[in-house]
Amino acid sequence: MIVVPVHAQKRPQGEHQKKQDQKPQVDEKAYKAALERIPEPKEKYDPWGGARPAEPAKKK
Repeated sequence: MIVVPVHAQKRPQGEHQKKQDQKPQVDEKAYKAALERIPEPKEKYDPWGGARPAEPAKKK
């Protein structure tokens, strides 16, 4: 039986930290400008619109 130390299978901490540092930086001005370009909806969105009738039932 061959015994290999467990620490030989682990990555060094330096490689792990380098991968975390490569995340893209968020540009606040570009983010806010993108939000400004989103058009305002003409009608308010109703998430339950398909579950109930569009108009309430009229009483006779």
